[in-house]
Amino acid sequence: MTDFRTVTEAFAVSGQITPAGVRAAAARGFALIINNRPDGEAPDQPTSASIEVAARAAGLSYLHIPVVGRATLAQVAAMDGAVEAGGGKTLAFCRSGTRSITTWAQGQAQAGRRSRAALISLGAGAGYDLSAALPY
Repeated sequence: MTDFRTVTEAFAVSGQITPAGVRAAAARGFALIINNRPDGEAPDQPTSASIEVAARAAGLSYLHIPVVGRATLAQVAAMDGAVEAGGGKTLAFCRSGTRSITTWAQGQAQAGRRSRAALISLGAGAGYDLSAALPY
């Protein structure tokens, strides 16, 4: 089973998912999947298009916001807007979940929705150290 790490009631992250992982996400009540992994990062990863087809077939919304290294301000804003407008639970994924939770947390911080301390605590609860991603 895919390791979906709950960050909040409405947001979770995971490492790379497959079409079967999309079906598992749908079964767990997710409404939106955000792919933060660029195509071709690893030779064995499914393409964004294949994940999108599976998401649409499962009745889920899908968005591809590939992040290489640190997320840009535009990527942070795009992810934040999508999560806020998602209309239900969101699952974001990349290779390990780190880029996804970091990009989400930066959007939360920039929008003033959560404090740095709260975001670091949420990250720790999901198994991620966000202290370097949220320097102040």
